[in-house]
Amino acid sequence: MKRTLVIAPGPTANGDLHLGHLAGPFLAADVCARYARAAGGDVLFGSGVHSTQNYIVTTARRLGVAPEELRTRSAGQVEETLAAAGIEPDGFVRFGDRYVKTVRHFFERLHSRGELRLREVQFPYVPRTGEFLTDAYVRGGCPVCLADGCAGLCENCGHWIASGDLIAPRSALHPDDPVELRGHQVLVLPLEEHRAALTAYFARQSATMRPRLAQMIEEVLSRPLPDYPLTLPIAWGIPAPFPEVAGQVLYADAETVAWSMHCTALAAEHRGEVLASDDELWFADAGSRVVYFFGSDAGFAFAVVGAAMLMALGGYTLPEHFVTNEFYELDHDKFSTSRGHVVTGRELAAEVPRDLIRFYLAATGPDFQRTNFTRAALDHVTETRLVRPWNRVADKVSGWAGQGPLPVSERSRAAASLMLERFAAAYDVRRFSLTSVAFTLSEQLARLDRWEVGPTDAGDFCHEVDVFLRCAAPVLIDLGREALPDTAVPARPDAAQVTPVRLPRLAGLARTGP
Repeated sequence: MKRTLVIAPGPTANGDLHLGHLAGPFLAADVCARYARAAGGDVLFGSGVHSTQNYIVTTARRLGVAPEELRTRSAGQVEETLAAAGIEPDGFVRFGDRYVKTVRHFFERLHSRGELRLREVQFPYVPRTGEFLTDAYVRGGCPVCLADGCAGLCENCGHWIASGDLIAPRSALHPDDPVELRGHQVLVLPLEEHRAALTAYFARQSATMRPRLAQMIEEVLSRPLPDYPLTLPIAWGIPAPFPEVAGQVLYADAETVAWSMHCTALAAEHRGEVLASDDELWFADAGSRVVYFFGSDAGFAFAVVGAAMLMALGGYTLPEHFVTNEFYELDHDKFSTSRGHVVTGRELAAEVPRDLIRFYLAATGPDFQRTNFTRAALDHVTETRLVRPWNRVADKVSGWAGQGPLPVSERSRAAASLMLERFAAAYDVRRFSLTSVAFTLSEQLARLDRWEVGPTDAGDFCHEVDVFLRCAAPVLIDLGREALPDTAVPARPDAAQVTPVRLPRLAGLARTGP
């Protein structure tokens, strides 16, 4: 059996996680990993923060703190918020000497194999300060979709936008400063040299990619692939260890694969394994498969550039699945920390049981399109679709507790098998969907709630409730822990009898909404 490496790439370490983050890759990756383990799979789940992007610098200046202080504080906040939501990665990436060593070693290998080229690249330049502007330092129009934003990964269309290609670029920190384009030599990865391999790779991926990622990759491959910079003429970041670009730093968005390797190594070590190197689990003969969970706007960096770098080095496994998501909105507007339009996971967990939070975020998750969070809807949906029906089901099972073993019929085993199949289809990484998981959970719970239980079918009812709980436990983690001796999901139901026990009830919300 292949080991599955589930990776939710870390957010930029410039603040805490809000519900938009949680409803996207982090909850999905956690649920996927929990189910795969419960079904008998060998799984490592890793996440963390990304600590070298220059968004940390721009946010730190706005907040009046040192960038190093901000990224350290943010890493702690992110870890605490994940825990508050019951999201438990095996490995969590922070910035440190080992991480820097892993990243530099990865790029040194690309360099020593002759995969990098020294080329002149155009950058916006501010004559007043003598600074080149990249990514968070520069804003302008996207040359693909015309949306206004920073250079790098476009949040709107998902394309990577070179700083010098922005329409009407301006300094993000000093927008009144005149800006001109100026060439500077940097090391690049010429993606066009990997066109044939990338085209074949994504042809194999096309059946499982979600629409926006598939569209972006189709558009990217329809035109010449860019020279992707791996070093930048700015000061924030990991110093590039190459004499021909002395004084430059490694491009933070190119750290994707090295970050991921470090992440999975930390996850394995947390489970008690001793690895010879951070990339050991990624060797083609290691028997691993890599599954990524990330927002659609990160696809170019992780899917296109990440795959190209692995191809350039050779000998590594390529990611098997990319599970993407769209934006999650708050009251039909984008989450915005700077505008105070935000709800963090920790804030909500202080008021709402986390099983209810996880269920609602799963039910309204932005799998394929932008979706919306409101507190009133959370209150109503969780009460009517989860809390009340579950408590009625739990009371019915508890009424048979203490009466000894009850028989389970073949009809019930067949029904439980069908239930397992429906959940498995939603959890399968090839078609993974949090909203499908939540829909299946709601529908099966409603079926059990409608069941009028009598002496002749009490064993069947209690048996199917047990199977339901096991399938729902990756989402309803606290209920699963309290109600079950273990959360293993059977390959097929074969119980001939069941002994009912008293089941816990779910706590409702004191607050009531419309």
